[in-house]
Amino acid sequence: MHNVDASMKVGKSIISNNIKELTIRRPDDWHVHLREGLLLEAVLPFTARQFARAIVMPNLTEPVTNTVEAEGYQSLILKALAKENVTRKFIPLMTAYLTDMTKASDLARGYSEGIFSAAKLYPANSTTNSAHGVSDIAKLETVLNKMEDIGMPLLIHGEVTDAAVDVFDREAVFIREILKPLIHEYPKLKVVLEHITTSDAVDFVSSMKGKVAATITAHHLIINRNSLFQGGFQPHNYCLPVAKRERHRTALRKAVTSGDPWFFLGTDSAPHTIKDKETNCGCAGIFSAPSALELYATVFEEEGVIEKFENFASIYGPAYYGLETNAGTVTLTREECMVPERVTVADGTEIKPFLAGKVLGWRLKDKP
Repeated sequence: MHNVDASMKVGKSIISNNIKELTIRRPDDWHVHLREGLLLEAVLPFTARQFARAIVMPNLTEPVTNTVEAEGYQSLILKALAKENVTRKFIPLMTAYLTDMTKASDLARGYSEGIFSAAKLYPANSTTNSAHGVSDIAKLETVLNKMEDIGMPLLIHGEVTDAAVDVFDREAVFIREILKPLIHEYPKLKVVLEHITTSDAVDFVSSMKGKVAATITAHHLIINRNSLFQGGFQPHNYCLPVAKRERHRTALRKAVTSGDPWFFLGTDSAPHTIKDKETNCGCAGIFSAPSALELYATVFEEEGVIEKFENFASIYGPAYYGLETNAGTVTLTREECMVPERVTVADGTEIKPFLAGKVLGWRLKDKP
């Protein structure tokens, strides 16, 4: 990470490293993986203590493909929340996992009843538990027409899966060959390009002037592809889309601090046990939830625009989704906070958080 600047402007005043607290409207996470079973119970409190709402990804072992399954998964999340005794109110916003067989009528019913907040497009075999994803976007014609009509957001994992395309180029190729034609064909579709990683994506979203939005993770703002190989392969820095060159990381940091309202917070926190990460075929995913707000605040401070953090974290996402901003607040205090080395699941397995053991300069005030 960059060194923290000695001072930064906030309006007409100067904030120095002596600032004691930063209070912002309670934020939302517009992209998170909460998993299921004991893993859900272990990771959910980290998200619920920081965020008022979260867009919950549907790529479970058996994906959430219809309204009934979404209601069932939401119920499991709420039961786990009650079990963990999280006092803050937290609302899981459910998403539909699109497949070649998705029924537009079920999607519309779930959206009208408030069960679904969006639908998720995974190109088949693009990431964790995406084997049931869409094999050909042409098969979604009826679904996408209906989503246009009802204003239902389409969330996209924007990578091609062609093995002939270099893994570091798959986002740019997806934008050029799939996303641009898709938006041309469905000009009224509300699209969120999730966890963008390249300057290509930044430039494309910026050029759309609000017709397309993007979420950006903390880890893609902090690491580049060198972080995968420092001192040997680092499986806990491996995610999909993979981190890219330094120039792309720089472009992402400029995007989140630009003040443009079509870039907003989505952690893509994606926990896997250490056993599943440190193996011959390690799972993709970075678990950033334990220190999500501290990580983002550090980036904004390093870039000298801490005054823009609240808009990125708390304002722009709800505005794009057509929701009210949250009434409450959260406070970050200026004190050292060590990222946990491990998070233990009830069955004894462990998860290693992003930047485990590192000391950050911010702490969420009511953090245990």
